[in-house]
Amino acid sequence: MSRFLLAALLLLPSSALLAQAAKPAATAPAAVAHPEVVLHTSQGDITLELYPDKSPKSVANFLQYVRDGFYSGTVFHRAIPGYLVQGGLYTRDLQAKRTRSAITSEADNGLSNLRGTVAVARGADPNSGTAQFFFNLVDNRRLDFVGNQSGLTWGYAVFGKVIKGMDVVDKSAALPTRGLGPFAGDVPNPLVVIDTANVVGEEPATPAPAQTPASPAPEPAKKPAGKKG
Repeated sequence: MSRFLLAALLLLPSSALLAQAAKPAATAPAAVAHPEVVLHTSQGDITLELYPDKSPKSVANFLQYVRDGFYSGTVFHRAIPGYLVQGGLYTRDLQAKRTRSAITSEADNGLSNLRGTVAVARGADPNSGTAQFFFNLVDNRRLDFVGNQSGLTWGYAVFGKVIKGMDVVDKSAALPTRGLGPFAGDVPNPLVVIDTANVVGEEPATPAPAQTPASPAPEPAKKPAGKKG
């Protein structure tokens, strides 16, 4: 009996190891996919990586405009070297397109307005962002969220970054500028047009027809802040 007992005891460790090996490993949380969008502009292509894990509302809003074909035929209407390039609302003749309702600001998401990031442009109200966006040409940390006391401290919500084509953004920013339409200055000359925009892996959207607002247009620039300095 003692020999049988010893043999049984010797088998226990290997049996335990086999049980552990058969036990399925814990499944790691699935990573949130980062969709990519390509803006095909008159100066070249710009590819963006978006952050739905940090800015879900901003990303969903931007993607919907892309899928609707809204950005096709719009321009970068504001370019300030050493600061930003902004667009997403105005047509080639600088008429504002009709937008969907504004979204809640996500500027307190922990992301900073560093060079190459893209953020939601808005008016004085932090929760007034619609279709407009801007590229940070430098580290614009003064545009980051610092508190909810006012629109000035609220900052601007970063929702993605340029992963290819930052040279196109820089080239657009380096163009001469002029006053045109409702803008006193900072309009690139020639105009930088977004011909089409599409989500990578999806069929390009049919461009939405241009529509002018039924009510007074929003503030012309919807600018994140005044000129640098």
